[in-house]
Amino acid sequence: MNCALTIYGQSFESRLLIGSALYPSPEVMQASIRASGSQIVTVSLRRQNSVAAGQDFWDLIKALDLTILPNTAGCHSVKEAVTLAHMCREVFDTDWIKLELIGDEYNLQPDPIALLEATKILIDDGFKVLPYCTDDLVICQRLAELGCEVLMPWGAPIGTGKGLLNPYALRTIRERLSEMTLIVDAGLGLPSHACQALELGYDAVLLNSAVAGAGCPETMAKAFRAAVEAGRFSYEAGAMIERDIAAPSTPTLGMPFWHQ
Repeated sequence: MNCALTIYGQSFESRLLIGSALYPSPEVMQASIRASGSQIVTVSLRRQNSVAAGQDFWDLIKALDLTILPNTAGCHSVKEAVTLAHMCREVFDTDWIKLELIGDEYNLQPDPIALLEATKILIDDGFKVLPYCTDDLVICQRLAELGCEVLMPWGAPIGTGKGLLNPYALRTIRERLSEMTLIVDAGLGLPSHACQALELGYDAVLLNSAVAGAGCPETMAKAFRAAVEAGRFSYEAGAMIERDIAAPSTPTLGMPFWHQ
């Protein structure tokens, strides 16, 4: 089994997508991304404060020789997100876009209404949209109806490291949208969180802060790589049935017994 991850017709062996922000140095960023085994890296134009700095960052990313997934991080309006998406397409030469549209500054929750509007505009403009959304089944269904082939519901608010706050909601989305590529994005803090997402049947996870903010980002990247692989193998193997009553792992049938 262990079929490849498929995103808009492209296949990838790794089920871990990784971000390129917040690392203590460019060298650590490169080493950590390589250690993760990821084949897809997210980038944002908003970190490029000058032409020189932007070119230096872009040269580092290109040296990794990975698939680029631009995002619209930090956008708060449909117009802003659509404009940035078009800029990303021109700069990074890709029609992929991770669509982020923030509705609340406190928990950085996506604006579901604006997200639907921006998604429709971008799909009509020929983009392959990967929308970052909450774990709301109805919003996910509406995004799928608009033509999204990939959805990215959160595990928890961005950067919190709280893991999967609502496994029931995520499991429901997986069951109801069984044919879609689903990627848990945001809120993962530990490798075990990533493993849990894959065990639920999610196709991949995307993370940044959990690796970039670790004491040793490169080592943490390796840990997440192993956790994602373990979670996928666990899902494919099929978990044992959970019981309320203990059951011996060693069968009693045929065991010898003695009388006093």
